[in-house]
Amino acid sequence: MVALSQRRLELLMQADRAILSELSMTTVLRQIASSARDLVDARYAAVGVVGTDGEPAELVHVGTPDDAVRRNGGLAADHGLLGVPITVRDAVHANLYLSEPAGGGGFTAEDRAVLDALGVTAGFAIQNSWLYEDSQRRQHWAEAVAQVSSALLDPSPGDDPVALIADTVLALTRADVVSVVVPASEPGTFRVQLARGVRASEIEGMTYPALRSVAALALATGKGVRMGSQEVEEGFVIHLRSIVDVGAVLGLPLHGSEGSRGALVVVRRHGRPAFDLSDLVLSESFAAQAALAMELAQARADQQQLVVLQDRERIARDLHDHVIQRLYALGLTLEGLAGSSDPVTAPRLVSVVDDLDVTVRQIRNLIFRLQASETVRTLRSAVLEVTDEATPGLGFDPDVSFEGPVDTLADEALVGDVEAVCREALSNVVRHARASSVSVRVTAFGAALTVVVSDDGIGLDRLSRRSGLHNLERRALQRQGSCRLSRRPAGGTVLRWSIPLT
Repeated sequence: MVALSQRRLELLMQADRAILSELSMTTVLRQIASSARDLVDARYAAVGVVGTDGEPAELVHVGTPDDAVRRNGGLAADHGLLGVPITVRDAVHANLYLSEPAGGGGFTAEDRAVLDALGVTAGFAIQNSWLYEDSQRRQHWAEAVAQVSSALLDPSPGDDPVALIADTVLALTRADVVSVVVPASEPGTFRVQLARGVRASEIEGMTYPALRSVAALALATGKGVRMGSQEVEEGFVIHLRSIVDVGAVLGLPLHGSEGSRGALVVVRRHGRPAFDLSDLVLSESFAAQAALAMELAQARADQQQLVVLQDRERIARDLHDHVIQRLYALGLTLEGLAGSSDPVTAPRLVSVVDDLDVTVRQIRNLIFRLQASETVRTLRSAVLEVTDEATPGLGFDPDVSFEGPVDTLADEALVGDVEAVCREALSNVVRHARASSVSVRVTAFGAALTVVVSDDGIGLDRLSRRSGLHNLERRALQRQGSCRLSRRPAGGTVLRWSIPLT
């Protein structure tokens, strides 16, 4: 055993204290390299960390410019290079590399002894740094799960849960790109629903075959997938490869209790450290919990929607059972009074009864809107949707009424024709009529369906009539019906579109 000089021992103790005082991995490695270089007066020193999977994870060097190290494949070229393994409990955690002493000659036995002693301290320092950074990383992932779950369960207007998950994974894995992949409409293909990171706008929306893809493997197994650059080159489909120089990849399934919501494909570019086992375990756990949080958020939103629909149903029922019935009773009373009133009062009472009829029709439309299903499209809902769309252009609400069993007419083609008639007629009123009022009346009596759109504007010229109403005439003729445009005696236009119901 080589005895160290007093000066070397003092320098070694100072180096040990400096190394053990740090917790950041990069700082620890730089301190180890700097201390080793000073102890043996070397021109160059580097520390290469071995990852948990046995692959090189990080390299820190002192004494040589960065570009020179890159040109020589990670270590400075030097014929006098000395390598010293840094071990803890017989496991190699890193390797220390030094060039020959600045003063020339080779390394002495004392140099090797002091470096071996430094390596013991360095091993414990690297292990402590790993443990510290791992605990910090786990804490960050745990905080991210809590934040994402909270945001999903109590979202702000405009929040995108998928984007929130992708942004979180991008930051915590220190990745270059994260893409959210979902099955495309075409069987056997995937589509990038959302992308974050480098050239995300070019990646978003792209489609690619699912066969031999990382996303397909993750979804098929229900587990996270980790690949290094060598595995990426062995035939797996990485959809980003045409845009990004792919080095390392993680595939994370978004599996919940009710099935899959797609997969996350996380990429680091070539030349960056590979994802380690901790990256895979923590991000996989986060993706699973995020998928469950998305399911809970959807279930909560569905429950809230159900409460709204139940409340709307109650309001509609109350309007029908109480308000409309009272208006009917009031109308009947007024009609009776009109029959026994003097010639001056009777017309006024009849006018009030007519106004009550209009009010009842409007309430019936309101009841329908409250009860209408968002998934079932009916003739009434199509007409009301068109009139709602026309309101901003008109500057007022059209008067809409329905008579007869129009709600029983649910034929998709017929609904489409009536919708087209109302849209074209109202569009012409907006563009040409300069009207202050418009009425849309849809009636289903006997064996005929009739749509009448009437306005008090200036009317349509002949050219507008032919160019704008030709399609409506054709639709009517195809159903053995008719379409007629006429002028109102008091000014304005009346469109009457009628077809037989067979």
